Amino acid sequence: MAAVRPAPLTFYASRFTPQLRNRQRDRRLNLPFLRRILRHVLTDQLRVPAAELCFHFVGAEEMARVNWQFLQHEGSTDVITFDYSEPSAGGGVRTECLSGEAFICVADAVKQAGEFKTTWQSEVVRYAVHALLHLRGHDDLQPAKRRVMKREENRLMRQLAKCFDLRDMERAARETRE
Repeated sequence: MAAVRPAPLTFYASRFTPQLRNRQRDRRLNLPFLRRILRHVLTDQLRVPAAELCFHFVGAEEMARVNWQFLQHEGSTDVITFDYSEPSAGGGVRTECLSGEAFICVADAVKQAGEFKTTWQSEVVRYAVHALLHLRGHDDLQPAKRRVMKREENRLMRQLAKCFDLRDMERAARETRE
């Protein structure tokens, strides 16, 4: 899904700590664990000096509303990214401060995990990484650019798999209930 510039939405600023808002009930999320993953991607992998980000984890109904309101597309989708950063010189990959907001549909992650024979946790992280790449200036509207973005997304996911057990995103949340 392409990055778009909607009318300003509220987002929460912090140097390296993305704000996470869980507004869905499809799956329990371990938000501190997910925040550590995102901080790792931002600082250790993408080497972004600062970021003002908010990730909203929503259900299919809310995602369909956002999709229609801002893109005039019907139905839910996996991730929508709103980029509030200044355009980079030359339109290339941004290395300065990132500013934006992403809506991630956990229900779509659950559905697509079955289709792609992966875990829903991995899909949620993939969508967050995808949003970060859009905020860095990557585009997936043209086939050649989509391939470049997908290669970078896959590279980042492989690196994350070496550092984190993505299933912990649910496991720790389950342990906190007991």
